[in-house]
Amino acid sequence: MENVIIIGSGPAGLTAAIYTARANLNPLVFEGYQYGGQLMTTTEIENFPGFEEGISGPELMEEMRAQAQRFQARLVQKDVEAINLLQRPFHVTVEGEVHEARTVIFATGANARMLGLEAEKRLLGHGVSTCATCDGFFYTGKEIVMVGGGDSAMEEAIFLTRFATKVSVVHRRDELRASKIMQERAFKNEKIQFIWNSVVEDILGEAKVTGVRLRNVKTNDVTDMPCDGFFLAIGHVPNTTLVQGQLELDAQGYIITQNKNTATSVPGVFAAGDVQDSKYRQAITAAGSGCMAALEVERFLEAEEG
Repeated sequence: MENVIIIGSGPAGLTAAIYTARANLNPLVFEGYQYGGQLMTTTEIENFPGFEEGISGPELMEEMRAQAQRFQARLVQKDVEAINLLQRPFHVTVEGEVHEARTVIFATGANARMLGLEAEKRLLGHGVSTCATCDGFFYTGKEIVMVGGGDSAMEEAIFLTRFATKVSVVHRRDELRASKIMQERAFKNEKIQFIWNSVVEDILGEAKVTGVRLRNVKTNDVTDMPCDGFFLAIGHVPNTTLVQGQLELDAQGYIITQNKNTATSVPGVFAAGDVQDSKYRQAITAAGSGCMAALEVERFLEAEEG
């Protein structure tokens, strides 16, 4: 019987591991076959406190793993196949083996929606980005192309104009999904231009992004447009397949947690990081919520023992 099983190994999962391990709860962490979450594809992180010169995503995650292991957290690089949260103790199935747990912390993260282009994966972190807040600074004085049409896309486009000389927003229709107020702000911004009725067919460049290939969906005309960076702002997909039908999720599929804490709709199950945060999606906020989940697990177990 485990005191706590943590599922996920990004900043949220590993921070939860550090805190629960230091509380002598002997956490079992299923990292997945690819540990480290989205930061494993982030080349440079300059806004995580404590690293004056910045640090690469993989380096930061390796530091966090080592810190968790220092306190004897048990890190297992395997994927969770199934979980049963409808009974106590909870059942977590990994490679056919069932592990029982008194509490569970879900920190499975979310993945940015991508267009599905081969170049997208190859150039991720080398001119292709899914996070304006994380990477905007690197494009000071440069030209950017962005795909998206919702509120978050307009927010990110406006944010990027603090750094870039021009932000070209590509949209497959001739009107945006964004709210009227966000549209007005974007239209008023002299650094933002819109390329309507168009889709990105390819991202150009070998070692780094040099441009995009656009196709007009009405005329089928194909043009190559030079740029220094390509940003995706077409939403995120939370990794909640394991808990569908067991935990309360919002319309986008994110785990709903109680106001000001990480408790879910099932007592003893907690969620931290991007799997429950559609708003901030930062490494530092994920780590903070991992700390919160760990402290709440500790208090939950103490209350159970009376």
